[in-house]
Amino acid sequence: MITLAIAMETYSIAGRFVIARGAKTQAEVVVVTASVGGARGRGECVPYARYGETVATVISDIARVAPGIEAAETIPVAFAALARLMPAGAARNAVDCALWDLEAKISGVPAYARAGLAALAPAETAFTLSVGAPEAMAEAARRASGRSLLKVKLAGDGDAERLRAVRAAAPAARLIVDANEAWAPEALDAMIAVCAEVGVALIEQPLPAGADEALATVAHRVPICADESCHDRAGLAALRARYDVVNIKLDKTGGLTEALALAAEAEALGFALMIGCMVATSLAMAPAMLLTARARFVDLDGPLLLAADRADGLLYEGSTVHPPTPALWG
Repeated sequence: MITLAIAMETYSIAGRFVIARGAKTQAEVVVVTASVGGARGRGECVPYARYGETVATVISDIARVAPGIEAAETIPVAFAALARLMPAGAARNAVDCALWDLEAKISGVPAYARAGLAALAPAETAFTLSVGAPEAMAEAARRASGRSLLKVKLAGDGDAERLRAVRAAAPAARLIVDANEAWAPEALDAMIAVCAEVGVALIEQPLPAGADEALATVAHRVPICADESCHDRAGLAALRARYDVVNIKLDKTGGLTEALALAAEAEALGFALMIGCMVATSLAMAPAMLLTARARFVDLDGPLLLAADRADGLLYEGSTVHPPTPALWG
């Protein structure tokens, strides 16, 4: 019989993490431990206020469905119950990933093999620069200029100056820009032009989800990626005229199970893939590593933004992130 345990953990961020919606100095995560006998699997999620989630609601939602999961006689039955009982989102992610890990621990078969994938390889990850004054962002870019891929948070007014300052400070880095829904439709064409001018490789979620119609009519001189506009497979086809890339985050899809299905359907529709994360520990990054081989862009830098990661965390060497060990996950 499966048993579930739920815990909230807090990790200090190195400095402040600032995006268009606000700033934070701590990462609050919810960890689910699924156990059978002496075997245990873990999954981690980050409740996100943008989607109406809090630590309290996520813990409550998991506790509500726990009896249905614990009543399952096998792990496949538990997966089926989870899909039936919970919608996509952070709560389902923690349980789903805990079940994947538990299955790997019981069977001795790595999660990547269970998913029908080749053995995992190291990947190049982006490193995120918080939004701020142009001179502050330039200084942050200088400190990170040895990294091959930088993700630049933007916020609307003043973004052209921020972007030019970052490019001048890190002339060799590939750049992703992430507006977190902060651009206005009337500024879209001009900002895409600035991105093209400084050699940006990807623009992530420039307009608000649900108000991004202008993306279907503007020239995509730089590829545009859906983040807040894409959670799971529902509505994916409708995004094709607006976006070139979709950002898959397990906290949006509700876990690795849906993330793998979303990746396959997105590729079939002609989207390129980005694999992203919230600010969290290596336990949250580990399942996402199963998707990195097929992604054009990988953004799994959550642990690099923390003052300290959890034990047995992922190995980061510069911009290279290595696959998890069994002691961490999978």
